[in-house]
Amino acid sequence: MSVILTYLSWNNLLWNLLGVAIGIVFGAIPGLTATMGVALFLPFTFKMEVVESFALLLGIYCGGTYGGSITAVLIRTPGSPASAATVLDGYPMAKRGEAGKALTWCITASMIGGLISCLFLIFFSDKIASWALSFGPSEYFAIGVFGLSIVASLSGKNLKKGILMACLGLLVTTIGLDPITGTVRFTFGNPKLSGGISFVPVLIGVFAISEVLTNLEGLHKPHAEEERISNVSNSRLSWAEFKGQIVNLLRSSLIGTFIGIIPATGSGIAGWISYNTAKNSSKDPDSFGTGTPAGIVASEAANNAVTGGALIPLLTLGIPGDVVTAIMLGALMLQGLTPGPSLFTKNPDVIFGIYVMLLVANIFMYLLGRLGVKAFAKALEVPMNILMSVVFLLCMIGSFSVANRTLDMLFAVIFGIIGYLLRKLDYPMPPLLLGMVLGGTIEANYRRAMIISQGSLSIFVTRPITLVFLLLAVFMCIYPSMQKAIQKKKAEKNHP
Repeated sequence: MSVILTYLSWNNLLWNLLGVAIGIVFGAIPGLTATMGVALFLPFTFKMEVVESFALLLGIYCGGTYGGSITAVLIRTPGSPASAATVLDGYPMAKRGEAGKALTWCITASMIGGLISCLFLIFFSDKIASWALSFGPSEYFAIGVFGLSIVASLSGKNLKKGILMACLGLLVTTIGLDPITGTVRFTFGNPKLSGGISFVPVLIGVFAISEVLTNLEGLHKPHAEEERISNVSNSRLSWAEFKGQIVNLLRSSLIGTFIGIIPATGSGIAGWISYNTAKNSSKDPDSFGTGTPAGIVASEAANNAVTGGALIPLLTLGIPGDVVTAIMLGALMLQGLTPGPSLFTKNPDVIFGIYVMLLVANIFMYLLGRLGVKAFAKALEVPMNILMSVVFLLCMIGSFSVANRTLDMLFAVIFGIIGYLLRKLDYPMPPLLLGMVLGGTIEANYRRAMIISQGSLSIFVTRPITLVFLLLAVFMCIYPSMQKAIQKKKAEKNHP
């Protein structure tokens, strides 16, 4: 206990608290992600002690991952890609007057997911990271296909439209430079498109700007303002409510930790896979997308569990689990430290300090989140015309801030209009984003696997991990149909 107290100095705690607060702000503003926050504040850690610097950076990481859920719930705008799946149930829950409770579910699931992943980091780092090191291009391709297979669950009642939207997302990822040969493709002679279309402007467009257009369309309706829900005071969770989500919390946290361990995946993929798993495991899968707490819990527990999982390969092998930990790799090296097995033997004090600061960051995140629930939810009481104007302004700022390009602002508007029109035609938006998230991973690793195997498809069935994920993908595709068939048979037996 005395060893732990040595790391809980006022300096470390204040830097950690400041980092969490900064992270929540960066996560909540569309386009300003945890990655950007960590990158911007990295220079401030040059002259800090190692544990102090990681207290700040880990605070930003945890707070930024959670922060995206605030705007996802309140204005249907994921502050970051990590919270894209949270929109599906968080926003409908807020619309029916339970914004406070939705935000409480977000912060509770986020904290539990973060703490469970931290415990895995502490007790299982070496064994898990050495296993993840065996992953090659074929395994990453199979994970991407597995992630894409959840389109069936995200498409609602119209699978054909969902598949079409996923294909559109995959098509968008092919714009720009070829990942293997470097050849420019689908740019139509415009050099500004050689870098491709960033995911964030598309995310902002199809979710946020399309929602702005939809809400502005309804302003002319009589009593439009009176239709808005303003009851945001109820933010407490009963023990019965929490007890009903314990299995979901644990399962989603484990999924997020596992996804975090695998390099080059990330919290966005973890949120979608966990959401799909929760939906398929539910006794009432039709409630997902209508404002069920289970959907919020699945997404938020998983995406925050990535934080601890991603640190496992970083600390034990020197391989970043995601973009944020890649920046933290630089932070370690700036301090004269080399991540890997030698770090545990030569600098155990640094390792232990990182463990403590990650635990504390999740606790601070919960405290700030709970204190801010009512303040966050008050955003629903702002007049619709003012709120939508502010949201649109934030959308433009967020789109521009990704790469400081006005072109990204144009993309956000274009995809906002496309999203608005497609929503009118009842096309689901999540499959589009899923296709964009996984498109690059699937294409690049498929081609790398083909190069390794000299064009033989046998590499996808002779490697056990690859085969398991591909079989899981097939199962995920046919499971909804199987479930409907089983329910139909049960209904026929009950009502002959």
